[in-house]
Amino acid sequence: MSDTGYDPMKSWFLALEDTGEFIGMRLGRIPPGKSEPEWIYVPHSECDGFAVIKRLFAERGGTVGELGQARHPAKPSAKSFFRLMKMQFQPRQRLHWKDISPNKGKGDPRQPPTAVAWHVFEEDQTLRIRQYCNAAGGTVNSFLMRHLTDTVTPSLVEGKTAPVPWMIPVNLRGRVKSAGEMSNQVSYVSVLVRPGDTLREIHQSTQAAMDREEHCTNWFGYSLGRYIPRRVKRFLIAKEMITTQWNLGAFTNLGAWDSEKKITSPDCIGAWMATTLVFRFQQFGAGCFTFQNRLSLCIQAHQTLTTDPAICRKWIADWVTAIEADLAKAAAAAAVAN
Repeated sequence: MSDTGYDPMKSWFLALEDTGEFIGMRLGRIPPGKSEPEWIYVPHSECDGFAVIKRLFAERGGTVGELGQARHPAKPSAKSFFRLMKMQFQPRQRLHWKDISPNKGKGDPRQPPTAVAWHVFEEDQTLRIRQYCNAAGGTVNSFLMRHLTDTVTPSLVEGKTAPVPWMIPVNLRGRVKSAGEMSNQVSYVSVLVRPGDTLREIHQSTQAAMDREEHCTNWFGYSLGRYIPRRVKRFLIAKEMITTQWNLGAFTNLGAWDSEKKITSPDCIGAWMATTLVFRFQQFGAGCFTFQNRLSLCIQAHQTLTTDPAICRKWIADWVTAIEADLAKAAAAAAVAN
C-alpha cells in the first residue's frame, strides 16, 4: 500500500467538507511593526502543513529547499492491514469538555473558527527552550505537550488527573509514493500524556507509537479510501469512526524554517504561526512553528466547543506562563550552580 501514487487523504478531507466542516489550514503572519496576524487559509485537501509553508514562501518570493523526509524507517506494507485490525478493536478513551462557554455551537463550522490565540517567543527565549529540552533529555515537542496538557485538563470533566490522548501528525515523505512533493504525505500517531509525565517519558511514548508503526497503519487505513464511496466516508465521519482513537485534540510541530535567515522577501519577513484543523469530533487544535529562530504557538477551538477567543487567549497565556516558569527555574538553578 506504500506504492499508491495518489493522495489518499484528499478524499477524506473533501468528505469532511461535505459534512459541513471547515478544512482550511490556518496559518498566520505578523508583519514587522504589527501586532495582529494576517490569517491565511489553504484547503487541507490540496496539501499538508509542510507543503503549504513551502508554497506560501515561494508565492511570496522566499525560496526553501526540498521538504524534509520521514525520520522513522517504517513504511506502510501488507503487515499494516493486520495492525489496522488490531488497532480498530483496541479500547477507546473519550474525554469530555466542561461547559466552558455559553456561546458554544453558535458559530458556523463551515467558516474559520473565531476562538483562536497565539504567542511568539523571541530568539533568545526559543534558544533557551531548546537548551532546556536538551538538558532534560526530551524534545521541544514533549516539553510543549506536557505544558499544553496541564493547561487544558482543568477544562475537562475528568479534571487534572486524566491521561490525555493527543493526535500527533507524522511526516511520511520518502516512505510513500505520492502524487507529488506538495501533496498530503502526513499520517499520525496517538500519544497518551499522563499526569506527571516527564519530557523524557512523553518522548518515549511518542517513539513507542512510531516503533509500533501506528503512523504507517493509519496511512494504510486512509489509503483504503480509494475503495470507499464518498457517502460511506461521510457516514464514518458522522459516527466518529475515522480515527482509531478518540483524541482530545491535535498537536503539530511544523519544524524550524530558515534558521540562517536567508529569506529576505518583505512579504515573508515577520512572525509566522500555524495550527491544526478542528472538527466536531476533535474540537481542539494546537501547533508550533519556528521561523528564523522564533518559536510560535497557536491554538484554536471548534465552534461546538466555543466561539469566544477570550477562552483561547486564557489557555495560551497559561501555556506560556508554565513554559516561562520552567525556563526561570532552570536559569535560577544554573545561577546557583555557578
